[in-house]
Amino acid sequence: MYCRMREMEHTEVGKPESLEDLIKILHQIFESDNINVEEVQNIMEAYESNPQDWMKHAKFDQYRYTRNLVDEGNGKFNLMILCWGEGHGSSIHDHSDSHCFMKLLQGQLKETLFDWPENKSKGEMVLKSQRILQENTVAYINDSIGLHRVENGSHTECAASLHLYCPPFQACQTFDQRTGHTNIAKMTFWSKNGERTPFETTVSQENN
Repeated sequence: MYCRMREMEHTEVGKPESLEDLIKILHQIFESDNINVEEVQNIMEAYESNPQDWMKHAKFDQYRYTRNLVDEGNGKFNLMILCWGEGHGSSIHDHSDSHCFMKLLQGQLKETLFDWPENKSKGEMVLKSQRILQENTVAYINDSIGLHRVENGSHTECAASLHLYCPPFQACQTFDQRTGHTNIAKMTFWSKNGERTPFETTVSQENN
């Protein structure tokens, strides 16, 4: 099973000097099916964001945030850059039993955590916490922690974030904050390896 998380053993790796270095190190780490969450988080934090590394993947859209695939991780993980225009945000969503790492490359993002809605209850979802994520910090979430929404609260500055999902997934659940009702959102990519993907008008992209 891919991405079984372990508490011991660290892969001997150096500090990533570029995004390309980071990708190589991640491939080394994910050669094992047993992955240490703290190790992945530390390696992603150790990479100091340099727009020259990632700008070719940073594709912004006027109307909503974009998901831009950087590396497919030999099928074990997806690495992507999400680009957030002024005021853009995600729906409240889960992560389909995947592990999610999110590193701020530029700007600030607000993460709001929610409890899972109780099956039989209707009404407002319960907010757990909020925090502002700063450049070069790394956040981690999985479904046992809860649900979250990510937003660029600035009306003057864009933001960009680097995301790693293990294992990759094709759909997630989104949630209505007022009712807890769910929908399924299919994952799509605005671009892959810096190239625009075919435009899809019928598919939503809600996860991050």
